[in-house]
Amino acid sequence: QVQLAESGGGLVQAGGSLRLSCATSIRAFSALIMGWFRQAPGKEREFVQAITYDGAVTYETDSVKGRFTISRDNAKKTVYLQMNSLKPEDTAVYYCAVHSGGSVTAATSYKYWGQGTQVTVSS
Repeated sequence: QVQLAESGGGLVQAGGSLRLSCATSIRAFSALIMGWFRQAPGKEREFVQAITYDGAVTYETDSVKGRFTISRDNAKKTVYLQMNSLKPEDTAVYYCAVHSGGSVTAATSYKYWGQGTQVTVSS
């Protein structure tokens, strides 16, 4: 059974930082593209960043460029999202997910999802 567990969310002031972690139970983790998405109240789930199996290539949405960094530790089967210079508009539930084929920016391309972790940025 595939399990993904996000952690590291919380309440932070604008300009602050948080580091999210996503621990998995996936045997083939080191061969998979992993992604982070977020969903704010009343909005659709939005792609944030993704990373290839070896960490050599990353993808990101424009709104987080220069502020967020995705990384992974294949030995620990964990993917991370370092978030700096946080803004109130970054407030959302953040999800990690396992890519299963197709566009890395499309939520429909991901098969397994974690339960999410809440990030709230106060102004």
